[in-house]
Amino acid sequence: MPTMEPEPAPGIEPAPHQHPRTAGSFGADAERYDRTRPGYPRAMVERIVAALPDSPRVLDVGCGTGIAARQFQEAGCRVLGVDVDARMTDLAGRRGLRVEVAAFESWDPAGREFDAVVSGQSWHWVDPVAGAAKAGQALRPGGLFAVFWNAGRPPLELVRCFAESYRRVAPESLAARFWARPAEDAYAKLCTKATDGVREAGVFGPAERWRFDGERSYTRDEWLSQLPTTGAHAQLPPVLASQAAAEIGAAIDAAGGGFTMRYVTLAVVAVRSATG
Repeated sequence: MPTMEPEPAPGIEPAPHQHPRTAGSFGADAERYDRTRPGYPRAMVERIVAALPDSPRVLDVGCGTGIAARQFQEAGCRVLGVDVDARMTDLAGRRGLRVEVAAFESWDPAGREFDAVVSGQSWHWVDPVAGAAKAGQALRPGGLFAVFWNAGRPPLELVRCFAESYRRVAPESLAARFWARPAEDAYAKLCTKATDGVREAGVFGPAERWRFDGERSYTRDEWLSQLPTTGAHAQLPPVLASQAAAEIGAAIDAAGGGFTMRYVTLAVVAVRSATG
């Protein structure tokens, strides 16, 4: 089942899209990112594609290494990716994705129209109003806008251990603040911001919220392997990041060497109006 990993704490001001240094940090180890980061529920991808014409043109915003884009390609879509990080898009290109390097707010559609604009685990790095307006510019009338996030819920005992580890190592860090709140609540706030942006852009019909549930099992090594790809953990100085990882690994060992993560994927979906 596709999963998520912790992101910088959503909902904390200033907004995530005002942190370009963090947004551009994920390409530091693009190969690890592509190897350890999850995809998205097949049911969600199929539901989006079912609303599109045959061989649809899809724009993937914040495509990164192409994790979501490859799922849409496998579903029969012609995908163009846009991302601000050339290190990420280089890997995506080597994996067969057409990509353009740009911040989405300043990206130029150059007269091209798409049947869908999607964004997986990335829309919080885009200004929600300017981004929705640009998506409306890129979409054909009747085209679909869909942004989505995975939110994870480890067993409560491990949540407490993870939170305590980051509080001990770096009490003022984004990582410590992230684990202090339910991830689903934090991402629900991002959905609200995305919905508000859709409304303010003035070119979409009413936004819908979709939800998909699932789970995935992690070994200790699998969990620790993806930690450096998460924005909150990656912001820690190397010594503190290593210390936190050691404590987290010990907590997983104490829990039996692995755990099952429950996930919810939250999506905001809207249709481009025929006028506007």
